[in-house]
Formats: sequence, structure tokens, C-alpha cells
Amino acid sequence: MAAPVAVGALALGLTACGDDGGDSASGGDSYKIAFQGPLSGDNVALGQNMERGVKLALKEAEAKGDLGFKVEYLAVDDQGDPAKATAAAQKAIDDKSVMALVGPAFSGPTNSAAPLLGRAGLTAISPSATNPTLTEGHKYATFLRGVPNDNAQGAGMATYYAKKLKAKKVYLLDDKTDYGVGLATVAEQGLKDAGIEVVKKSVPQKTPDYSATAKDVVNSKADALIYAGYYQDLAPFSKKLKEAGYTGAGISGDGSNDMKFVELAGDAAENWYLTCPCTDASVEQATKDFAANYQKEYNVAPGTYSAEAYDLTNMVLEQMKGLGKGKVDRKALYTALSKATYKGLTKEFSFDENGEFGGTDIYLYQVKAGKIAYQGNINELAGS
Repeated sequence: MAAPVAVGALALGLTACGDDGGDSASGGDSYKIAFQGPLSGDNVALGQNMERGVKLALKEAEAKGDLGFKVEYLAVDDQGDPAKATAAAQKAIDDKSVMALVGPAFSGPTNSAAPLLGRAGLTAISPSATNPTLTEGHKYATFLRGVPNDNAQGAGMATYYAKKLKAKKVYLLDDKTDYGVGLATVAEQGLKDAGIEVVKKSVPQKTPDYSATAKDVVNSKADALIYAGYYQDLAPFSKKLKEAGYTGAGISGDGSNDMKFVELAGDAAENWYLTCPCTDASVEQATKDFAANYQKEYNVAPGTYSAEAYDLTNMVLEQMKGLGKGKVDRKALYTALSKATYKGLTKEFSFDENGEFGGTDIYLYQVKAGKIAYQGNINELAGS
């Protein structure tokens, strides 16, 4: 497969980070859009889903040829690791032709990188970082969230368990990441508000053996389970749950909603529920053409947040085009994006004064016969 767009290559060296908000690309007619997320490491599949959406949007814009300037792609790999996120973000900051960054993909890296990106005036528009605290008080100057946060996702899980599955006792496990803890906190409150008994535990990522935790779940007599974390750890945990004889319901969030979970967990993934603030691009009528083009380009179906990353890239391109050739700079682009409304394939995007996305729709999936099957809007399915 030919590369959809040229990839910028710069050294990763860190430099002092001043206010670069007014910088524009040399010559005023060539710019870059970066993507920051896990492009290697344990949860690489989630990053690849989004990167492909970004690249497809850029390839299509280049083919259409009506922007009035050239836009290239820059890959920024943070491995989904907060400790690597600042160096990754600095790579985009140091390239003066980068006008916006799609991402960071995960909440922990966003917390690490967003202060740097803000000081540099570089927009970080994320299709997937869902921790609710990221937008509190507009603490990150150029962060825009293009997806409902975990206040909606955690509440959706609680509602489904309470109203649809009539759960009485839920075992709630998080992976100690910013994402996992944030999602679990919201879910716990929703479960308790519904009168459901909660047993809560935290087990860090990359735990060597989940046997003890799995036995604890079984011994708790919980009839349902929530895992707030990523697929790389849910897979071995689900295997140990099956070995321990757990027969209750299991649900996890967008961090696990990827076919890699099914591949790694095997038959232990069967019947697991998965939530996401994203729809299935292969099922929804509005995204079927995108899904077909994505399949043709990458020989794989769109994954979690592929379509959302595609939409947000097109939103950035639309605002760049509106500014005009030679007039695009980081500050002007952030200002335009923060005030814009954009009708994408997946949803209508706009942001409040804190950079928060206003929508709250959460969607439910379930693993059936080795596939992740789209169910629909979780609150509608729950009858609320």
C-alpha cells in the first residue's frame, strides 16, 4: 500500500518551549497535521485505528485539490504512555509547519502533553481521550475534546446494568491509569445511585497474573463486572475469569473495544459487552461510504475511533481552508476550531468554553461468535 501522504521526519530532541502560537509554515503554502497516540507498544491497535482515519482524510483532501495549499502528515508515537507523551508532543511542537495535532489518543498522555501543547499554541483535538477532568476549568489552553467524556460512558454502563440486566452486585475493577480510574469513578457513582452494591478494586496495568483477582471476583458473588482499562490487560484477565468459573456479565469501555481483545482473549472474550462514545462505521448509514473507502485503502474494516479521527481531521482542514492560503497559523487555527461547528459523518462537532464536546451518546457492543457486534445506543437499549 502506497503511503497516503508524505510523512514528516524530524529529530525527537527536546527544546525550550516558548509561545509558538503565531508561527506559520515557511512559505505559507505547506502545512502538516500530526497524530499523537500509541503507534507502537501494548495498545497499538487503538492508535492505528485513528491514524488510518487521519491519513485517509488527508489523502482524500489532497486528491480533491481544492485546499489551496499542501498538507502533509506527521506521526507522533507516545506508545500510550504518559512518561513518553511530552517527548512525543515536543516532536510536533518543534516542527513549525505542524498547525494542529489530532490527539493525544489516551487520557494519561493528554494530561502529560497538553500543558506543553498549550504553551506552544498548538491545538490538540482528541477523538478519544475521555477522562472528564481534562477539560475542567479550561486548564489546557488548546485542548479540544471531540467525543463524549466518561461521565457519559460510566453512567451508560451503570444504567444498562441497573435497568436492563437488573444487576444486584457489581465488581468494579480499574487499571490505575487516568482513563481507568476516571471511568470507574463515574460508573461507581451511577451504580450506587441505582441502589446496586459495588465491590471496587484497583489492579495496575501489566499485572503478571490475574488469577487472584479472578478468584476474588468469583468469591464476591457479584453477578456483574466492570473492567475499566485497556484490552491488553482485559484479555488475560478475562481468561483467568473463565478459568475461575465466573459466569456473570462483563462490560468494559472504549479502551477494550477492539478486535485485538478478541484475538488475545480467544473464547474468554465471548459475550463481553463493550461500550464506546463511537458508532460502528460499518453499520451506520452515514459512515458506510467511509467504511468502504477505509477497507479499500487498508484492507481492514474501520476500528474504534477511526471515523471520529477522520471527521476531526476534516474539521481541521475545513478551518484551515477558511483561514486561507498564507494565513494559517497555530493561534488562528485554534481560535477558529474552538468556535466552529462541523457536521461530520459520525456527529456534529462543537466545543464549549472549556473545550468540551457537548454530546452524550454512548453505544453498546457485544462479542458474539468471535466478532464485536454493534448493539446500538446504550440508554435506548436499557429502556431509559
